[in-house]
Amino acid sequence: MTDASLPRPVTIITGASRGIGAAIAERLAAEGHDLVLTYRERADEADAVAQRCSAAGAKVLLLQADLGDLDAAANVVPAAIAAFGRVTGLVNNAGITGRIGPFLDAPLEETELLFRVNVLAPIVLTRAAVAHMATDRGGAGGSIVNISSGAAKSGAPNTYIPYAMSKAALNALTTGASKEFGPVGVRVNTVSPGTTRTEIHAAAGRPDAPDERAPGIPMRRPGEAHEMAGAVAYLLSSDASYTSGADIRIAGGN
Repeated sequence: MTDASLPRPVTIITGASRGIGAAIAERLAAEGHDLVLTYRERADEADAVAQRCSAAGAKVLLLQADLGDLDAAANVVPAAIAAFGRVTGLVNNAGITGRIGPFLDAPLEETELLFRVNVLAPIVLTRAAVAHMATDRGGAGGSIVNISSGAAKSGAPNTYIPYAMSKAALNALTTGASKEFGPVGVRVNTVSPGTTRTEIHAAAGRPDAPDERAPGIPMRRPGEAHEMAGAVAYLLSSDASYTSGADIRIAGGN
């Protein structure tokens, strides 16, 4: 929980209309954050998440942004600062997998879009957030959490190697940025979900993938979106004041 005597933290969450992003938004709202939530489509679902967060006491700014458009990505942090006056946290959650299938069948155009959304947009957002937060630039410090995947280390053969590559790049962003910007008050960490029951699998062409993979998970079930949100809340909290460069893996034992 946040200290009621301090200004409320202001956290940007990308891809917050459903799945893990929505679960993170609702958890942070309950813990006293005001929120900037981005979504690409399905405005009705994004609005429903915003209403639930508002009911928990959060002030919420909804931003429609296709993060495959890097100009749109570049507008997110300035819009948040204009609305709230400051940003204390960024959660780079938005991501796409591409179609599930063999590596040789992955269209290059699809992979290019995947890297724009999963890697280049987080770079754009992280640069803007750090420029605002860094104490050597007049900021008050802050915290960035990158939502990666267990695929970053498994490589996801026969499934989605380009997606795994993009998440490995996101892990490298955490490692490098945490070291470069730790001295100026910005902590950067990763949360790496394992197979989680969200719509991302349907978008990749295999809606039953979480249950299909369950026998190979030590806990014999996929994760649920809300089970990922607590780690993000921790990393954004004062309890994690000495935690930077970490990767919290939430994968049922995998």
